[in-house]
Amino acid sequence: MWTRTYHKTFQNVKKETLWNLWTDVNHWPDWHGDLDYCKLDGTFEIGNYFILKPKGVRPVKIILTEIEKGKKFTDCTLFFGAKMYHTLEIEEIMEDDIKLTSTLVVKGPLKWLWIKLVAQNVANTVPEEMETIVNLARKKHT
Repeated sequence: MWTRTYHKTFQNVKKETLWNLWTDVNHWPDWHGDLDYCKLDGTFEIGNYFILKPKGVRPVKIILTEIEKGKKFTDCTLFFGAKMYHTLEIEEIMEDDIKLTSTLVVKGPLKWLWIKLVAQNVANTVPEEMETIVNLARKKHT
């Protein structure tokens, strides 16, 4: 199993605003700079899936596997011979101060291939994406 975790504390951002941005999957390209599009048909709930199209590569189907409303969610991408789980968490430290955590896990016999092709790049973009979504959340609440 391969795991990468990144976390950072942010001030002056409302937890609810950030959660709403995270769960508005169709607008992820607004803060996820390496996406052409992201499409969720239906509601943000366990078992539903969305199609995510990174720039320059084929779209992938991602399934929502865990949701704790307002706190965290996990999605799963199925690859040939591996699965990649991505968990995003919000922890309120005090009013308008939050800690964000991103955890990537890759499992399976071909994990080495998918780490090289996908997961490491996803892990590398997390810090910038966190900054972008937090700045977007701050703008929506000023």
